[in-house]
Amino acid sequence: MEKRIGTTIIRVVDRESAARLNTILSKHANIIIGRQGLPRTDGTSVISLVLEGTTDEIGSLTGQIGRIKGIQTKSVLLKNEA
Repeated sequence: MEKRIGTTIIRVVDRESAARLNTILSKHANIIIGRQGLPRTDGTSVISLVLEGTTDEIGSLTGQIGRIKGIQTKSVLLKNEA
């Protein structure tokens, strides 16, 4: 299956959900090629991921993240064109 490059933005509203989020990110470390976390003054955090994987792999990651209470996520994928 063809690999894609993408990005996912994650907003952590409930800090108690962060441990579950980190567990999921660790399980999918093989498709994460970059990660940046930014704490905000309002108590939330924003995490930006750069991903490279198949649509199934990326969908698995984002689907699991999207089911965590207190977490919001949005993704964009690009085709790998040579």
